[in-house]
Amino acid sequence: MRKISIHGPGDYSVLKLEEHPDLVPGEGEVLVDVKASGINYADIIIRWGLYESAKKFVGWPITPGFEFSGIVKSIGKNVTEFKMGDEVLGVNLFQCYASQVVIKPAFLFQKPKKMSFDEAAGFPAVMLTAYHALFQNVVVRKGMTALIHSAAGGVGSSLVQLCRIKGIKTIGIIGSSHKRQVLEDLGCDHIIDKSTEDLWKKVESFAPQGVDLAFDANGVETMKESYKHLAPCGKLLVYGAHSMFPKKGGKVNWAKLAADFLRTPRFNPLNMTSQNKSLITFNLSFLFGREDLFQEAMDDLLKWYEDGKLQCPSVKVFPMEEVGLAHKELESGKTVGKLVINP
Repeated sequence: MRKISIHGPGDYSVLKLEEHPDLVPGEGEVLVDVKASGINYADIIIRWGLYESAKKFVGWPITPGFEFSGIVKSIGKNVTEFKMGDEVLGVNLFQCYASQVVIKPAFLFQKPKKMSFDEAAGFPAVMLTAYHALFQNVVVRKGMTALIHSAAGGVGSSLVQLCRIKGIKTIGIIGSSHKRQVLEDLGCDHIIDKSTEDLWKKVESFAPQGVDLAFDANGVETMKESYKHLAPCGKLLVYGAHSMFPKKGGKVNWAKLAADFLRTPRFNPLNMTSQNKSLITFNLSFLFGREDLFQEAMDDLLKWYEDGKLQCPSVKVFPMEEVGLAHKELESGKTVGKLVINP
């Protein structure tokens, strides 16, 4: 088998394509020949050595990657949910930048026939993140207004779609004009291009009383204002801090990271109580002990996809040998949809 290994933190050069012995499934496990692996911003933070669950559960060396699609090659004892030849998609706690993955059946799902392998590899991580943020952390009510940062990206475009399914009005924020068409095609109610428009004045014009939900993975760049623009009972959901990290060069600017850390707003629970606003944060990689949450989410997401209510993010494909280039493009902040690699 082939896989990408990282033996220590660094830039794109630390992504090493290596040959390893083929995997063998143990009891209660499934071996999948991987057709495509999804790339997420978390993989970049893993490469820098800053991803907490990677340090806690694996250390160095590590093979990044949370999602994949492929064909079942063999099954271990006591596996009844899958058979050899099944076309599947799945999520795993790392190890997915590889030509083979061994996985528990609880995190493996039948691939819809009309979904390509490349689309399937880019589907679960962003959709699960959006689903968990919206439905497993919030009591959703029709007529809410949601502010979505990076709305043309993988998680952002997923949130736009999920909000529409539940009758939530969406305000999508993009950082460059070429991303507008993506949100128009998804039916986003209001679009703000912060490269040409006054972001917060536009938010106030669309939601004079404030927004009910704000989804923010930017960090210090927007977090304080996102919270400020919540309506009473509003919730700020934070699942990343991308603005603290570089957009080119592949290396962490430690001085900027430290400065941004110090500038990150601190939220006082007494003030939050009087303001009647909430902060919710999460990291999906720490949820692998909650099989019930994954199953609930994927059951709904795949059904909505089959019913035509949900579409896969657009996908750009790289060969595994160009994984460094894929990381470079994702870091730039200019991409739309998802990037995947083919082993």
